[in-house]
Amino acid sequence: MLLTDAGLDGTGATGCRGSGPGLELPAATRAEPQPLRLGPLGAGIPPAAQPPVGQLPLAGSRLCLYEDGTELTESYFRTLPPQTELVLLGPGESWRGCASDIERLLAAFCSQQGAVVEAARRLLTDERAPHRQKLLADLIHNLSENILAEDKEDDKKWFEGLESRFKNKSSYLRHSCESRMRGYMREVSGFISNVHPAAQDAYRGIIDLMADKLKSVKYNGCYFDRREEEEAARLCTAEGWFSCQGPFDRDDCPCKHSINPYSNRESRILFSTWNLDHIIEKKRAVVPELAEAVKKGDGKEVNWEYFYQLLFTLDNLKLVHIACHKKTNHNLSCDKTRIYRNRKKTYEIS
Repeated sequence: MLLTDAGLDGTGATGCRGSGPGLELPAATRAEPQPLRLGPLGAGIPPAAQPPVGQLPLAGSRLCLYEDGTELTESYFRTLPPQTELVLLGPGESWRGCASDIERLLAAFCSQQGAVVEAARRLLTDERAPHRQKLLADLIHNLSENILAEDKEDDKKWFEGLESRFKNKSSYLRHSCESRMRGYMREVSGFISNVHPAAQDAYRGIIDLMADKLKSVKYNGCYFDRREEEEAARLCTAEGWFSCQGPFDRDDCPCKHSINPYSNRESRILFSTWNLDHIIEKKRAVVPELAEAVKKGDGKEVNWEYFYQLLFTLDNLKLVHIACHKKTNHNLSCDKTRIYRNRKKTYEIS
């Protein structure tokens, strides 16, 4: 067989295609593995010039299958069907099949982002297959970002469609989180019509306490603010990356969803479809339990701070991609031991 360069980019392992016994390899390997192709034996080469079967150009080098990295023996090599892709590895080199190609692609994203975007745009211009169009469009979208820009003058497109009062990205994302919390507060307040008339004043008093608490922490807007100095107080990285925390009944996201709404306008809009999901459900469990606790208090003090934690804090909230937001009944209830405050015991001294 004759081994010829396939003209790939030089960042992966040496590849080749097999089609029969005998192997001629390049006289020298490269600094990094490089894919090559293997053609028919003896094409234009006198038989006397053909090398011994299985001859490799460097001591310690070896061949493996391109698709999964399986290393080849000479006997295995002879059984390969025509056009099998192979990889030539030098000492210390490894190949993990398609995973290595993905690693090379990811490396190109980081080191040659502009060139990758431009190349993808050229390919998209002539592409007609819907699936490939989608892949190229998503690639361009994910790489055409200005993550580090914070102020409006540095990324004006990001602010298109927003009120002029927002001057930087973090202020808008903080406002977005605050709006969600205000919405939860309105739901709690609106439930008062379902509370027993005799308990409505007590319920209203708890609402006031919760509202004051929310105002004091600025409606927990820090959850979406990448500038928040306390790392544990925000749901994103310092660059603004958010990761889905998975459905209410799982510890993580099975799909590894992630998004950076700070990166571009489309991601900002898509982030609005992510949910802050109440693990113990707000409408089915928490608010009705609060109303019931007020009604049946019989002189006991309702532990409103416990309900506040369930409604407005990460103690009971998970950030989830819309596909991980299960709207079925969670079948979870409040902790009965925390609904009322424990009364302090008093002792009479005789």
